[in-house]
Amino acid sequence: MRQDHSDQAGDEAASPSGESVSRPPTPPADSLWQRWWPFFLAAVLLVAAMAALAVDCPLAQWRREHVCPGELQNLLQTCEPFGDGLGVLLIVLAIHQLDPRRRWALPRILACAWGAGLAANLIKLLVVRVRPRDFDFQGGVWTTFGGWFSWNGPGYAGQSFPSGHAATAAGLALALAWLYPKGRRLFAAMVVLVACHRIEAGAHYLSDVLCGAAVGVIVATACLKAGRLARWFDRLEERWKSY
Repeated sequence: MRQDHSDQAGDEAASPSGESVSRPPTPPADSLWQRWWPFFLAAVLLVAAMAALAVDCPLAQWRREHVCPGELQNLLQTCEPFGDGLGVLLIVLAIHQLDPRRRWALPRILACAWGAGLAANLIKLLVVRVRPRDFDFQGGVWTTFGGWFSWNGPGYAGQSFPSGHAATAAGLALALAWLYPKGRRLFAAMVVLVACHRIEAGAHYLSDVLCGAAVGVIVATACLKAGRLARWFDRLEERWKSY
């Protein structure tokens, strides 16, 4: 009873004339964390990526010299479409057919996943970094970087940074966790498995997948929580639900 009374007191207060004046409800104590935790996660991923530069080359060289167990390799290859544009489309089509009541969320899910992959690919065009499978390991980690504008240089072999698969997987995972909160641990695990696949395949260094995941988190947050884009999707979905 005391808790109910205090809640009511937070909504109403006496004015000098004795009349009750309504006040806006006090936001939940964890609302600030709920709003800003994606930015914190992106910052943690970027810091981890900078730290991972110290182990990029040793880890990539170790991977080249050792064979991944067949069962683990099959698992990683099976999970790889979660970070692929076509795989995202298949997941969205599955939601469209199996969960018609949530079709209103499909444009936002596509924006989170494909937008993250597109952002990562744009960065690839600006930053040249030789992929582990094409690097000779004759220098340190900074020799894996080759300047700017990869379209004038080695092409695909110089587009290691950041990982587009990791960005797409992270954007998709956050979007799916927004729509299906009970599956958030599974979606997070899929991001990790996609990132491991890209490292095992020799396509990316550890820092590449961490930066890619950070890009995915930032893009998904812009679509889900913060800014004009998220508000635009809110209005679009409200109109969709009203039909």
